[in-house]
Amino acid sequence: MDDLAGFLRTRRSRVDPAAVGIPTDSRRRVEGLRREEVAHLSGVSVDYYVRLEQGRATQPSEQVLDALARVLGLDDIERGHLYRLARQRRRRAKSPGGRLRPELLRILDLVADAPALIMDHRLNVAAGNRLAGLLYGLEMPGLNTARHIFLEEDERGFYADWEKCTLDVVGHLRLAAGKYPDDPGLASLIGELAMGSERFRRLWARADVRARTHGRKAYRHPLVGLLELHQENFALPNESGLELLVLSAAPGSPTADGLRLLGALSADEHPTMKNPPVTK
Repeated sequence: MDDLAGFLRTRRSRVDPAAVGIPTDSRRRVEGLRREEVAHLSGVSVDYYVRLEQGRATQPSEQVLDALARVLGLDDIERGHLYRLARQRRRRAKSPGGRLRPELLRILDLVADAPALIMDHRLNVAAGNRLAGLLYGLEMPGLNTARHIFLEEDERGFYADWEKCTLDVVGHLRLAAGKYPDDPGLASLIGELAMGSERFRRLWARADVRARTHGRKAYRHPLVGLLELHQENFALPNESGLELLVLSAAPGSPTADGLRLLGALSADEHPTMKNPPVTK
C-alpha cells in the first residue's frame, strides 16, 4: 500500500533546488532534486540512494534517515512516516481490532451537547452518540467517512470544506497504510476508493501524509443549516488504533443554537436518517 521508495521519489520532486543552494537554469528538466543531488546533500553514495528509491536497499540507519528528512524538508508527521516505512521489514505492526469496552460507550453517552464518535484507523465509525447520528443522518456504527466523502456524490454538499476534507482523509489513510501495511481491510478500502474516485487517485499519487488532531469542521445540515464546529481527536490507549472525536460549538454561537435544535429532533423526525453503507 505504501513504500519507502515511492515516498522518497515524491518528496524529492517537491524540493526547490534553489532552497538548498543548487543553482538552476532554463535547461534543467528535472522537477525538484535529482537523485545524485539528494545523495550528495545527505552524505550518502549515489548508488546507495538509487537503491533506496528502487526498493533494493533495506534498513537505512537513523543517521541516513535524519539526513534525508533534513534535505527533503520533511515536517514532523512526514519524518515519522519516513521512519515507519524504513522499518517495515524489521517489525510490521499488527492491525488493531477487537470490541469496544462498555466504558467507552458510556463516555459517548455522557457527551450530550456535542456530536461524539469513536473511529478506527480505516475511518470506520465504531460507535457514535445520538447527536452524531443526527448530524450525519445515519445510524451508527457502520459509517465509513472516507466512503461518505469520496463515493457518496449526494453527500458532497454536506461537507462545507469538501476539498480540505478529502486532503485530510487521504493524508490519514497514507499514515495508516505506513503503520499497518499488512491490513487487508485497509488495502481493500484504498482500492475501492481508487476505483470509485478520480480525485482520490490523484491525491493518493501525491503521497501526502497528515495527522489531524484538532481544527475546524463545517457541515451544511439539511435541517439546521451551516454548523461550524471544532473537532478534537483523542487517541485511545493500548495502541487500539481508535480515536475519540468530539465536535463542539462555541458557546452562544449560531452553531450552538443549531446543535440544540438538532438535538431536539428524534430519528423519526429526521427526513434523511438512513442506514449507512456496509462497512468492510
